[in-house]
Amino acid sequence: MTHPPVPFDPEIEPALAEILPADAPPFTPETIPGLRRAMAEMFPPAAEVVGDAPVTVVEQTIPGPAGAPDLEITILSPHASNGALPVLYNIHGGGMMVGHRNMDVGRLLALVLELNVVAVNVEYRLAPEHPHPAPVEDCYAGLVWTVEHADELGIDPSRVVVMGGSAGGGLAAAVSLLARDRNGPAIAGQLLLCPMIDDRNTTIASQQYPGLGTWTRESNLAGWQSLLGDAVGTDDVSPYAAPARATDLSGLPPAFIEVGSAEPFRDEDTEYALRIWATGGQAELHVWAGAFHGFDMYVPDWPISKAALETRNSWLRRIFGKAGK
Repeated sequence: MTHPPVPFDPEIEPALAEILPADAPPFTPETIPGLRRAMAEMFPPAAEVVGDAPVTVVEQTIPGPAGAPDLEITILSPHASNGALPVLYNIHGGGMMVGHRNMDVGRLLALVLELNVVAVNVEYRLAPEHPHPAPVEDCYAGLVWTVEHADELGIDPSRVVVMGGSAGGGLAAAVSLLARDRNGPAIAGQLLLCPMIDDRNTTIASQQYPGLGTWTRESNLAGWQSLLGDAVGTDDVSPYAAPARATDLSGLPPAFIEVGSAEPFRDEDTEYALRIWATGGQAELHVWAGAFHGFDMYVPDWPISKAALETRNSWLRRIFGKAGK
Protein backbone atom coordinates (compact mmCIF):
# COMPACT_ATOMS: atom_id res chain seq x y z
CA MET A 1 0.00 0.00 0.00
CA THR A 2 1.31 3.44 -0.91
CA HIS A 3 0.83 6.41 1.37
CA PRO A 4 0.39 9.87 -0.18
CA PRO A 5 2.48 12.47 1.61
CA VAL A 6 1.03 15.09 3.89
CA PRO A 7 1.38 18.21 1.74
CA PHE A 8 3.76 21.00 2.55
CA ASP A 9 2.12 24.27 3.50
CA PRO A 10 1.63 26.16 0.21
CA GLU A 11 3.11 29.26 1.82
CA ILE A 12 6.51 27.62 2.27
CA GLU A 13 6.54 25.08 -0.56
CA PRO A 14 8.16 27.57 -2.98
CA ALA A 15 11.11 27.82 -0.60
CA LEU A 16 11.95 24.19 -1.30
CA ALA A 17 12.99 25.01 -4.86
CA GLU A 18 15.61 27.41 -3.51
CA ILE A 19 16.71 25.15 -0.66
CA LEU A 20 16.97 22.06 -2.86
CA PRO A 21 18.41 22.75 -6.32
CA ALA A 22 17.54 20.13 -8.93
CA ASP A 23 21.19 19.10 -9.25
CA ALA A 24 21.75 18.59 -5.50
CA PRO A 25 23.82 15.39 -5.04
CA PRO A 26 22.38 12.51 -3.01
CA PHE A 27 24.00 11.24 0.17
CA THR A 28 26.37 8.44 -0.84
CA PRO A 29 29.83 7.39 0.38
CA GLU A 30 31.27 9.13 -2.68
CA THR A 31 29.45 12.45 -2.19
CA ILE A 32 29.78 12.79 1.59
CA PRO A 33 33.24 14.47 1.57
CA GLY A 34 32.09 17.11 -0.90
CA LEU A 35 28.85 17.68 0.99
CA ARG A 36 30.80 18.19 4.19
CA ARG A 37 33.05 20.77 2.54
CA ALA A 38 30.06 22.60 1.08
CA MET A 39 28.29 22.72 4.43
CA ALA A 40 31.43 23.93 6.18
CA GLU A 41 31.62 26.84 3.74
CA MET A 42 27.96 27.72 4.32
CA PHE A 43 28.33 28.39 8.04
CA PRO A 44 30.90 30.94 9.25
CA PRO A 45 32.76 30.63 12.55
CA ALA A 46 30.88 31.46 15.73
CA ALA A 47 32.78 34.69 16.41
CA GLU A 48 31.74 36.00 12.99
CA VAL A 49 28.09 35.13 13.59
CA VAL A 50 28.07 36.69 17.07
CA GLY A 51 29.71 39.90 15.84
CA ASP A 52 29.17 42.75 18.30
CA ALA A 53 26.38 41.02 20.23
CA PRO A 54 26.98 41.03 24.02
CA VAL A 55 28.15 37.42 24.01
CA THR A 56 31.59 35.93 24.64
CA VAL A 57 32.75 33.19 22.28
CA VAL A 58 35.29 30.62 23.46
CA GLU A 59 36.58 27.85 21.22
CA GLN A 60 38.03 25.06 23.34
CA THR A 61 39.42 21.55 23.07
CA ILE A 62 38.41 19.08 25.79
CA PRO A 63 39.09 15.38 26.44
CA GLY A 64 37.02 12.92 24.45
CA PRO A 65 35.94 9.46 25.59
CA ALA A 66 38.64 7.19 27.01
CA GLY A 67 41.05 6.26 24.24
CA ALA A 68 39.37 8.55 21.70
CA PRO A 69 40.44 11.89 20.22
CA ASP A 70 39.82 15.21 21.96
CA LEU A 71 36.62 17.11 21.26
CA GLU A 72 36.16 20.65 19.99
CA ILE A 73 33.46 22.75 21.62
CA THR A 74 32.21 26.31 21.28
CA ILE A 75 30.97 28.14 24.38
CA LEU A 76 28.65 31.13 24.07
CA SER A 77 28.20 33.13 27.28
CA PRO A 78 26.19 36.34 27.77
CA HIS A 79 28.10 39.34 29.08
CA ALA A 80 25.45 40.15 31.66
CA SER A 81 25.00 37.42 34.24
CA ASN A 82 23.85 37.17 37.82
CA GLY A 83 25.29 34.05 39.40
CA ALA A 84 25.42 30.62 37.80
CA LEU A 85 23.40 30.43 34.58
CA PRO A 86 21.41 27.60 32.99
CA VAL A 87 23.15 25.80 30.15
CA LEU A 88 22.07 24.48 26.77
CA TYR A 89 24.25 21.57 25.69
CA ASN A 90 23.79 21.43 21.93
CA ILE A 91 24.42 18.63 19.42
CA HIS A 92 24.30 19.54 15.72
CA GLY A 93 22.43 17.64 13.01
CA GLY A 94 23.47 16.27 9.64
CA GLY A 95 22.10 12.75 9.46
CA MET A 96 25.11 11.36 11.37
CA MET A 97 27.15 11.81 8.14
CA VAL A 98 27.67 15.55 7.69
CA GLY A 99 27.25 18.80 9.59
CA HIS A 100 29.32 20.97 11.89
CA ARG A 101 28.60 22.74 15.15
CA ASN A 102 28.80 26.13 13.40
CA MET A 103 25.50 25.37 11.65
CA ASP A 104 23.65 25.87 14.97
CA VAL A 105 25.36 29.06 16.15
CA GLY A 106 22.54 31.33 14.94
CA ARG A 107 19.92 29.29 16.79
CA LEU A 108 22.04 29.20 19.95
CA LEU A 109 22.94 32.88 19.85
CA ALA A 110 19.24 33.78 19.80
CA LEU A 111 18.62 31.55 22.83
CA VAL A 112 21.60 32.93 24.75
CA LEU A 113 20.36 36.48 24.23
CA GLU A 114 16.69 35.71 24.83
CA LEU A 115 17.04 33.49 27.90
CA ASN A 116 20.36 34.65 29.41
CA VAL A 117 21.87 31.16 29.32
CA VAL A 118 25.22 29.64 28.39
CA ALA A 119 25.39 27.42 25.30
CA VAL A 120 27.95 24.66 24.91
CA ASN A 121 28.10 23.44 21.31
CA VAL A 122 29.91 20.12 20.79
CA GLU A 123 31.61 18.62 17.74
CA TYR A 124 31.48 14.84 17.40
CA ARG A 125 32.94 12.23 15.07
CA LEU A 126 30.85 11.44 12.00
CA ALA A 127 29.86 8.20 10.30
CA PRO A 128 30.65 6.22 8.25
CA GLU A 129 34.31 6.65 9.25
CA HIS A 130 33.21 6.65 12.89
CA PRO A 131 30.11 4.45 13.29
CA HIS A 132 28.16 3.89 16.48
CA PRO A 133 29.07 4.26 19.31
CA ALA A 134 31.60 6.99 18.46
CA PRO A 135 29.13 9.87 17.93
CA VAL A 136 27.04 9.30 21.06
CA GLU A 137 30.08 8.58 23.25
CA ASP A 138 31.65 11.85 22.10
CA CYS A 139 28.48 13.73 22.95
CA TYR A 140 28.17 12.07 26.35
CA ALA A 141 31.81 12.80 27.19
CA GLY A 142 31.25 16.46 26.33
CA LEU A 143 28.22 16.61 28.61
CA VAL A 144 30.13 15.06 31.51
CA TRP A 145 32.97 17.55 31.01
CA THR A 146 30.52 20.45 30.91
CA VAL A 147 28.92 19.52 34.22
CA GLU A 148 32.26 18.77 35.88
CA HIS A 149 33.49 22.26 34.87
CA ALA A 150 30.36 24.11 35.94
CA ASP A 151 32.21 26.60 38.14
CA GLU A 152 34.69 27.42 35.38
CA LEU A 153 31.86 27.92 32.88
CA GLY A 154 29.66 29.91 35.25
CA ILE A 155 26.76 27.46 34.91
CA ASP A 156 24.30 25.83 37.27
CA PRO A 157 24.74 22.02 36.95
CA SER A 158 21.14 21.51 38.11
CA ARG A 159 19.84 23.43 35.09
CA VAL A 160 21.28 21.57 32.10
CA VAL A 161 19.16 20.96 29.00
CA VAL A 162 20.53 18.75 26.24
CA MET A 163 19.28 19.75 22.81
CA GLY A 164 19.68 19.11 19.13
CA GLY A 165 17.95 18.94 15.79
CA SER A 166 17.58 15.93 13.49
CA ALA A 167 20.58 13.64 14.12
CA GLY A 168 21.48 16.00 16.96
CA GLY A 169 18.03 15.47 18.43
CA GLY A 170 18.51 11.72 18.24
CA LEU A 171 21.89 12.03 19.91
CA ALA A 172 20.41 14.28 22.61
CA ALA A 173 17.78 11.61 23.32
CA ALA A 174 20.50 8.95 23.40
CA VAL A 175 22.67 11.03 25.75
CA SER A 176 19.67 11.35 28.06
CA LEU A 177 19.31 7.55 28.08
CA LEU A 178 23.03 7.13 28.78
CA ALA A 179 22.98 9.66 31.61
CA ARG A 180 20.08 7.78 33.21
CA ASP A 181 21.64 4.34 32.78
CA ARG A 182 25.15 5.34 33.87
CA ASN A 183 23.98 7.47 36.80
CA GLY A 184 25.59 10.39 35.02
CA PRO A 185 24.75 14.10 35.03
CA ALA A 186 21.26 15.00 36.21
CA ILE A 187 19.69 16.52 33.10
CA ALA A 188 16.87 19.03 33.65
CA GLY A 189 15.32 18.56 30.19
CA GLN A 190 15.84 17.29 26.65
CA LEU A 191 14.92 19.58 23.75
CA LEU A 192 14.44 17.27 20.76
CA LEU A 193 13.83 19.08 17.47
CA CYS A 194 12.63 16.71 14.72
CA PRO A 195 14.86 14.01 16.24
CA MET A 196 16.23 11.12 14.17
CA ILE A 197 15.58 8.16 16.48
CA ASP A 198 14.45 5.06 14.55
CA ASP A 199 16.66 3.13 12.12
CA ARG A 200 13.87 0.77 11.01
CA ASN A 201 12.12 3.21 8.64
CA THR A 202 8.85 1.29 8.83
CA THR A 203 6.44 4.03 9.90
CA ILE A 204 4.00 5.55 7.44
CA ALA A 205 5.75 8.92 7.65
CA SER A 206 9.11 7.32 6.85
CA GLN A 207 7.59 6.01 3.60
CA GLN A 208 5.74 9.17 2.53
CA TYR A 209 8.72 11.28 1.44
CA PRO A 210 10.85 9.42 -1.13
CA GLY A 211 12.68 12.17 -3.01
CA LEU A 212 10.55 14.84 -1.30
CA GLY A 213 11.50 17.62 1.08
CA THR A 214 14.66 18.65 2.85
CA TRP A 215 15.24 15.18 4.34
CA THR A 216 14.08 12.31 2.18
CA ARG A 217 13.60 8.62 2.82
CA GLU A 218 16.72 7.96 0.79
CA SER A 219 18.79 10.39 2.86
CA ASN A 220 17.53 8.81 6.04
CA LEU A 221 18.40 5.30 4.88
CA ALA A 222 21.89 6.52 3.96
CA GLY A 223 22.37 8.11 7.39
CA TRP A 224 21.40 5.00 9.31
CA GLN A 225 23.46 2.78 7.01
CA SER A 226 26.46 5.00 7.66
CA LEU A 227 26.00 4.83 11.42
CA LEU A 228 25.07 1.16 11.79
CA GLY A 229 26.35 -0.70 8.72
CA ASP A 230 24.95 -4.21 8.39
CA ALA A 231 23.17 -3.96 11.76
CA VAL A 232 20.67 -1.38 10.50
CA GLY A 233 17.10 -2.60 10.89
CA THR A 234 18.10 -5.75 12.78
CA ASP A 235 17.57 -6.73 16.41
CA ASP A 236 21.19 -5.86 17.19
CA VAL A 237 20.72 -2.08 17.26
CA SER A 238 21.43 -0.32 20.56
CA PRO A 239 18.96 2.21 21.99
CA TYR A 240 21.96 4.52 22.37
CA ALA A 241 22.18 4.53 18.57
CA ALA A 242 18.43 4.62 17.86
CA PRO A 243 16.52 5.75 20.97
CA ALA A 244 13.21 4.45 19.59
CA ARG A 245 14.69 0.99 20.26
CA ALA A 246 14.73 1.63 24.03
CA THR A 247 12.36 -0.74 25.83
CA ASP A 248 12.22 1.45 28.95
CA LEU A 249 11.60 5.19 28.68
CA SER A 250 10.94 5.72 32.37
CA GLY A 251 13.05 7.97 34.55
CA LEU A 252 14.04 10.33 31.76
CA PRO A 253 14.22 14.12 32.03
CA PRO A 254 11.20 16.05 30.72
CA ALA A 255 11.19 16.11 26.93
CA PHE A 256 10.15 18.72 24.41
CA ILE A 257 9.55 17.01 21.08
CA GLU A 258 8.91 19.03 17.93
CA VAL A 259 8.37 17.79 14.38
CA GLY A 260 6.68 18.81 11.15
CA SER A 261 3.59 16.99 9.91
CA ALA A 262 5.18 16.78 6.43
CA GLU A 263 8.43 14.97 7.15
CA PRO A 264 9.72 11.40 7.64
CA PHE A 265 10.26 11.68 11.42
CA ARG A 266 6.66 12.64 12.28
CA ASP A 267 5.47 9.21 13.41
CA GLU A 268 8.56 8.01 15.26
CA ASP A 269 8.76 11.27 17.18
CA THR A 270 5.07 11.23 18.07
CA GLU A 271 5.37 7.62 19.20
CA TYR A 272 8.34 8.53 21.39
CA ALA A 273 6.24 11.08 23.26
CA LEU A 274 3.40 8.56 23.66
CA ARG A 275 5.79 6.01 25.11
CA ILE A 276 7.24 8.53 27.59
CA TRP A 277 3.71 9.36 28.75
CA ALA A 278 2.97 5.65 29.12
CA THR A 279 5.67 5.45 31.83
CA GLY A 280 4.26 8.45 33.70
CA GLY A 281 7.00 10.68 32.30
CA GLN A 282 6.79 14.26 31.07
CA ALA A 283 6.80 15.15 27.38
CA GLU A 284 5.53 18.15 25.47
CA LEU A 285 4.79 17.31 21.83
CA HIS A 286 4.28 19.75 18.95
CA VAL A 287 3.51 18.64 15.40
CA TRP A 288 3.52 21.70 13.14
CA ALA A 289 1.06 21.50 10.26
CA GLY A 290 2.57 21.49 6.76
CA ALA A 291 6.10 21.92 8.09
CA PHE A 292 9.02 20.18 6.40
CA HIS A 293 12.18 18.96 8.14
CA GLY A 294 14.22 21.83 9.62
CA PHE A 295 11.54 24.38 8.77
CA ASP A 296 12.56 26.87 11.45
CA MET A 297 16.09 27.17 10.07
CA TYR A 298 15.09 27.25 6.39
CA VAL A 299 12.06 29.58 6.65
CA PRO A 300 12.49 31.48 9.94
CA ASP A 301 10.03 34.21 8.99
CA TRP A 302 7.15 31.79 8.36
CA PRO A 303 4.47 32.40 11.02
CA ILE A 304 4.62 28.78 12.17
CA SER A 305 8.40 29.01 12.55
CA LYS A 306 7.96 32.05 14.77
CA ALA A 307 5.28 30.25 16.79
CA ALA A 308 7.55 27.23 17.16
CA LEU A 309 10.42 29.37 18.46
CA GLU A 310 8.16 31.09 20.98
CA THR A 311 6.85 27.72 22.12
CA ARG A 312 10.35 26.32 22.64
CA ASN A 313 11.38 29.37 24.63
CA SER A 314 8.30 29.04 26.82
CA TRP A 315 9.19 25.42 27.60
CA LEU A 316 12.82 26.27 28.35
CA ARG A 317 11.81 29.05 30.74
CA ARG A 318 9.54 26.65 32.58
CA ILE A 319 12.18 23.91 32.76
CA PHE A 320 14.92 26.26 33.94
CA GLY A 321 12.54 27.88 36.42
CA LYS A 322 11.53 24.56 37.98
CA ALA A 323 15.11 23.30 38.12
CA GLY A 324 16.26 26.50 39.79
CA LYS A 325 13.87 26.17 42.72
